[in-house]
Amino acid sequence: MSGTAARPVERAENGPRRRLRVRPERLRELSLLAVIGVSVIVFSRFVDNYLSGSFFNRVTTSMAITAVLAVAQTLVILTRNIDLSVGSIVGVTAYLTGEYLAAHQTTAPLLAVGLAMLLGCVLGLLNGTLVAYGRVPAIIVTLGTLAIYRTWLIDHAESRTITADSLPTWLVEFPQRTVMSLGGLDIRLVLAVAVLVILALQVALGRLRWGRWVYAVGSNPDAARQEGLPVERITLGAFAMCGALSGLAGFMFLSRFGTITVAAGQGLELASVAAAVVGGVSILGGSGTLVGALLGALLIDLLEQSLVRVPEVSEFWRDAVLGALILLAIASDLAIGKRLRRFWTSTSRRRSPQPPEREAKTDA
Repeated sequence: MSGTAARPVERAENGPRRRLRVRPERLRELSLLAVIGVSVIVFSRFVDNYLSGSFFNRVTTSMAITAVLAVAQTLVILTRNIDLSVGSIVGVTAYLTGEYLAAHQTTAPLLAVGLAMLLGCVLGLLNGTLVAYGRVPAIIVTLGTLAIYRTWLIDHAESRTITADSLPTWLVEFPQRTVMSLGGLDIRLVLAVAVLVILALQVALGRLRWGRWVYAVGSNPDAARQEGLPVERITLGAFAMCGALSGLAGFMFLSRFGTITVAAGQGLELASVAAAVVGGVSILGGSGTLVGALLGALLIDLLEQSLVRVPEVSEFWRDAVLGALILLAIASDLAIGKRLRRFWTSTSRRRSPQPPEREAKTDA
């Protein structure tokens, strides 16, 4: 009888505990949605034609690039690392892919996307090898490769510019392709591709063993190594995925702007980190979701595109707002995380079953 009575107690203990683990991430995502909604309401009162379809298309097209980069950055941050070279990888892949397509006009779209992702993956593997096997801190490695990749691109380009009229027609028209329309709002193909990629990766992180390993390595690399997890290979894989997704963002960048110079992608590393951190990804690793990074990218691009239309706000203050968002997100993550950990610890102690000796004394 005691065995049958223990099962409901065990279920009751596991149920609330399981819900508590999920709750902080969902709260962060819901709070982001609330902030996005408030931002839209506030800016719609100050900016003319703010709720127009053209502004929606501009924000979502820009957000697609930032979101893919934010997810790329998230995969690395989850392993307790960071990649500051994603902007340079976007520039290199966008320029080289554009250079190839200008010389090979009949290239299939999927082949062009594959080429951009392959180039990015190679650059990400270089970063990952130095971090995982060279044991060099990621911030030092990627800060160095940020400059190296950009310098190589400047030397390779020799002041040449990739122009839209030299690219295939299908590439120039890619950002305008619409999947569906809702009222006056067009859902662009580039946005649909970004969202599908992010959702697929989110499912993979939650369902596949590799995804659980990524979280385990970021939570405690030493404990993961003691448990026999291939920490180096997981870290290398995260950087390779980050590079490949940065290559995809480079292809999107090329299709959106058409004209590519050696400065392409500069500053995107800050936007990718900001979107990930604002989206609830812990900078200390092991915590966060790709959906949160997607919402963080939406908020950042919404604010950036909105502030452009407010003449009283200068361009320099827009970068200051981005930096303030990063600091606020990190501070709130640390403060709320500590309180939640204390709450979980106290709750688990209260709900833990009594030892057999104490139960025996109670029965007596």
